[in-house]
Amino acid sequence: MPLALWALTISAFAIGTTEFVIVGLIPTIASQLNVTVPSAGLLVSIYAIGVAIGAPVLTAVTSRVPRKMLLISLMVLFTLGNLLAWLSPGYNTLVIARLLTGLAHGVFFSIGSTIATSLVANEKAASAIALMFGGLTVALVTGVPLGTFIGQHFGWRETFLAVSMIGVVAIIASQLLIPNTIRNQPSAGFRDQLKVLTHPRLLLIYTVTALGYGGVFTTFTFLAPMMQEQAGFSASMVSWILLAYGVSVAIGNIWGGKLADRHGAVPALSFIFAALSVLLFVFQFTSGQSIPALLTLLVMGVFAFGNVPGLQVYVVQKAQQYTPNAVDVASGLNIAAFNVGIALGSVIGGQTVVTLGLDQTPWIGAVIVLGALLLIAFSGLLDRRQLRLVC
Repeated sequence: MPLALWALTISAFAIGTTEFVIVGLIPTIASQLNVTVPSAGLLVSIYAIGVAIGAPVLTAVTSRVPRKMLLISLMVLFTLGNLLAWLSPGYNTLVIARLLTGLAHGVFFSIGSTIATSLVANEKAASAIALMFGGLTVALVTGVPLGTFIGQHFGWRETFLAVSMIGVVAIIASQLLIPNTIRNQPSAGFRDQLKVLTHPRLLLIYTVTALGYGGVFTTFTFLAPMMQEQAGFSASMVSWILLAYGVSVAIGNIWGGKLADRHGAVPALSFIFAALSVLLFVFQFTSGQSIPALLTLLVMGVFAFGNVPGLQVYVVQKAQQYTPNAVDVASGLNIAAFNVGIALGSVIGGQTVVTLGLDQTPWIGAVIVLGALLLIAFSGLLDRRQLRLVC
């Protein structure tokens, strides 16, 4: 794999740490800022909204900016956003900081996906995306547990200071490793952008992405309080649990990319969504017991993010087929769909906590993922019908 992919991975690690570390910090932030757990959980939604806005809108606006300059500028914005979170005096400033870092996240992954696939042969596209998104999984393995530990022992603000330092490393890596010769995708005109927003096949994939990710985050957003209040683990153990979960996710991300390369995106996604839905239903019954809850969580981690490479390569393939002049925009909209799912999942999870209780989030997440499974099966059926017509 080209060295440029490793630069993307380092930046993805920094971004993934700030995106997911909030999950381990929710009880700490709620306590230190005197807000409720669902209110602290809204910081996940705010970040996701920033991504959802930044991915399609800013990707289109910056389509003529040289790719290396844009990537470095995004990491500068990311670093400044985390420094603002470190300095924030209260909840409202923290909301603004999360929104800013979310904007950088959205554009980074939308252009990063097309850059990653352009650097390798077509048959390695999903693996290249998996390598870049591997930065997110490494963040789950190391960045999130370490950030949670820092937040619990030194304060949540110090966690964001540490993340901003990772951002500086990512800026240096991008300057050294990203080549200046990366070509911009052709700038999409208004008509092409509108076609991306209205094409039924792309909208179907975006819905699958939102449901598949949203179902996971209905439970994942409140994983720390669940493992403490339901499963009976101590607060200090949560960091180790997140570490173990991150290892499972890292395995699943690489495996998911290889599965999509080997069998195609739709069969891989169908299998992953089916398994994930079953595991969330199982977690509904095991979350109140420490060892069964931990074992279920570790298995679930393998599937929870294994859908990312398949979903992203699938939307790029379909965009190349239906909207070839707006592939970057289509990729950006799928990043937006991921985060619309995260926002909706965390909000639905928060409302579930308020109305039904913390222990009822897994089965609701399972139902949402089941919707993704049905829709990806339908999309595969449409693909087969189209192939028969062509033949």
